[in-house]
Amino acid sequence: MNTFFNELKWRGFLHSATQGAEKHLAEDKVTGYIGFDPSASSLHVGSLLPIMGLVHLQRYGHFPIAVAGGGTGMIGDPSGKTQERKLLSKDEIRQNLDGIRRQLSQFLDFNAKINPARIVNNADWLSQLSFMDFLRDVGKYFSVNEMLAKESVKSRLDQEQGMSFTEFSYALLQSYDFLQLNQSYNCTLQMGGSDQWGNIVSGIDLIRRLRGAEAHGIVFPLITTSSGVKFGKTESGTVWLDGSQTSPYRFYQFWYNTDDRDAIQYLKFFTLLGHERINEFQHLLETAPEKREAQAVLAQEVTRRVHGETALAQALKASKIFFGGEITDVDEKELLDIFSDVPSIDFPKADLGGEGFSLVQFVEKAGAAKSRGDARRSIESGGIYLNNQRVADVKKQVTIRDSIRGKFIVLRKGAKNYFLVKIV
Repeated sequence: MNTFFNELKWRGFLHSATQGAEKHLAEDKVTGYIGFDPSASSLHVGSLLPIMGLVHLQRYGHFPIAVAGGGTGMIGDPSGKTQERKLLSKDEIRQNLDGIRRQLSQFLDFNAKINPARIVNNADWLSQLSFMDFLRDVGKYFSVNEMLAKESVKSRLDQEQGMSFTEFSYALLQSYDFLQLNQSYNCTLQMGGSDQWGNIVSGIDLIRRLRGAEAHGIVFPLITTSSGVKFGKTESGTVWLDGSQTSPYRFYQFWYNTDDRDAIQYLKFFTLLGHERINEFQHLLETAPEKREAQAVLAQEVTRRVHGETALAQALKASKIFFGGEITDVDEKELLDIFSDVPSIDFPKADLGGEGFSLVQFVEKAGAAKSRGDARRSIESGGIYLNNQRVADVKKQVTIRDSIRGKFIVLRKGAKNYFLVKIV
């Protein structure tokens, strides 16, 4: 039987689940939630696995709730952190929540007739709490001994900085969220990363104690790439879902550059492709890995979902340019984005006037050759390109007419060695 629980198993989502969770999900339509931390104005690719968990929950007829942590975000989850987070102002959190809502709407259907998704802000109930009432009605159900035994707490207590009472109280607030959602929406399932297991179990216990009700938890694996790097981290930093922070082209390239060893698992994690299609890409990866068809589909599917069809088309166009395609209809911002990681130099505009500047010297000055002799040999062998057009005439003079909008010349040596010349 194809169920939500079985879907999670096949896709590799299932790290741990409470006893009886599978039966609970099979017997009835369930309301489940995942919390999202508004510590930034955008979610990042590390948030995609839990987001897809909610997507699958809705696909199987259940009711997904995304909890935007406007209340808990004022404290910050200590799980997996080596030091206390910078506390954000209410205005900063409000702005971050607006960005997160927009991004979640790319994945979840909030207008579905049968099982619409919801977004709720836990500040709506946490901000109304009296400290004395919270200690009396909630705090008494938590054992300090058990809280100290949690890995997220123990690891911090072993460090010189320690942990503030503010962060220590986070588990109580997350448990209270689950209780409130259980009361208001009959929410009986909480999901999250495996580092949330202790907090989820605490919430289940609180619901049992205060309401005598049954609740369950499912946690997903924390992803590490086959090369041992934390998923979503690159040399240039975090990969964001917001196109203004990570451009659609950069976003596409992140997925396209996935290691062969991770490609099939990522297709299961981050796309809705089924068994047969993914098996096809598994076969292609084994028989013709150089074609990178699994990575191409992965990059297209995720970029389309996050940024839309138009942005995907632009990302594909930019990718073709980087791999030797014709440079046309590219604005300055796109060009700088495409070639942001290649060596660049400033070149005087005056030197490109009149009869122009010797191509041999131009290649040397741009850093594409060690000497004029080296530059000459590269040109004669057909290895030099201006704006992705081969130039084999060693007598050529480079002029402003060879530039892109009078501002740039893209110099390429061989298949992949690019140099960006900025005309100043």
